[in-house]
Amino acid sequence: MEIKGITALLLLTLLAGCTSAVQEQPLPAKPNILILFTDDQRFNAVAELGNSEILTPNMDILVRSGITFTHTQIMGALGGAVCMPSRGMLMTGKSLFQMHQDASYIPPEDIMMPEHFRSNGYTTFGTGKWHNGREAYHRCFSTGDNIFFGGMHSYETNGHFRPFLNHFDETGEYPEEKAFWGDKFSSIYYADAAVDFLEKQDGAEAPFFAYVSFTSPHDPRTPPIEYGQNYTADDVSLPENFKPEHPFDNGELRIRDEVLVPHPRTEDAVRGEIASYYGMISEVDYQIGRILAALKETGNYENTIIVFAGDNGLALGQHGLLGKQNLYDHSIRVPLVISGPGITRNSRSGAYCYLLDVFPTLCDLAGLETPASVSGHSILPSMRGEDPGRPHLFAAYADLQRAIRKEEFKLIVYNVNGKITEQLFNVSEDPLELDNLAGGDLWKEKQAELRELLKNEMLSQGDFCELGKKYWGHGPERMSWEERKAINP
Repeated sequence: MEIKGITALLLLTLLAGCTSAVQEQPLPAKPNILILFTDDQRFNAVAELGNSEILTPNMDILVRSGITFTHTQIMGALGGAVCMPSRGMLMTGKSLFQMHQDASYIPPEDIMMPEHFRSNGYTTFGTGKWHNGREAYHRCFSTGDNIFFGGMHSYETNGHFRPFLNHFDETGEYPEEKAFWGDKFSSIYYADAAVDFLEKQDGAEAPFFAYVSFTSPHDPRTPPIEYGQNYTADDVSLPENFKPEHPFDNGELRIRDEVLVPHPRTEDAVRGEIASYYGMISEVDYQIGRILAALKETGNYENTIIVFAGDNGLALGQHGLLGKQNLYDHSIRVPLVISGPGITRNSRSGAYCYLLDVFPTLCDLAGLETPASVSGHSILPSMRGEDPGRPHLFAAYADLQRAIRKEEFKLIVYNVNGKITEQLFNVSEDPLELDNLAGGDLWKEKQAELRELLKNEMLSQGDFCELGKKYWGHGPERMSWEERKAINP
């Protein structure tokens, strides 16, 4: 039921495109900015976007209040921690191969989004997950609380129910002895901090930039039953592209996410994972509702641009995979909703964009110049119906997988121990990416066209791999971080 709904929505979006999502009235000078960012939430895990099995009333309000970009994609990652570069790209507006290594460090010359707004008179606030280094956080935020430095909450310490957090440190040092172990679910801490901050902005002269970065629905997937909705395996459908195993070796079949559930995948195990995943999302939705209520109570709702997005998707049984270390849509396509003053309500845009395009877009909406270090493209023209978006979308994973999407077709190329495998999908007709057209005479020219486009895009992106070379230009062994750094410092 979920898949059919999203398929219909996708087809309607491709046909309709964007219809002038920014109204004619001028935007207010220096509007407030609120970013609500979830962890591992894929594009179709929102009820209002076609999923009839999940309850997300507050995310639904955001969708109905603004414009949803239905073809937002991350650019991928150079290793298993996909969220780290994804968050780095959001913050810097830079593309994957322009960033420093894995984005665990962001150099001073890379101006970050909150840092830029801070230098332009905004009070900047950050709570929740920060995966890009303490020094970078210190540059970005003038205040904050309940800050989590890291990628995920540990299974060994009871996961989300005992998060290891930091209060704001004006020195930027954040010594471990001053951190504390929480005794509430992680999302509660982040919403508490956000609500407290918003209440203090009632009547404030300076505009604010608030970044609320949840660690849910990332595993451990242990949703508290007190909030949101409690789902069971019987409440959810098995994905139509479910497979017990991936049909071939994609190079990452036994990485961290892929060993959370035994191989081969069983239908019951996958349904159980989806039920827990939905429970985590409904819990986050509840906390988002608290934040939106505080924003309204303080009178700042009408002057605040709200961005709701996820850092990457998740397979959860699709194509025989569980995690996000792949380039299928379920793992690289994410929700992106922008609402606020001057933005038409309940609109959709099929324009191609990346998460890294949010930075220059918010600069345009706030009337700020975009820093020269930013390479992302503002999607404000697409919101106005004046631009169709990027001509194509590129994605990469490690030194194993590359993908290109243009119009209705998508090509994924794999190089695993020197063996090349290609997949060609007509994503408009086959959004579940089940029917591989590669190798057939009917699509030979299209496959060659996309392969050439992918080759050129890799070169223009500064990719350390070259499509036409044996082993893509390096030896048969996987490249280390040091080797990648030497090629693309």
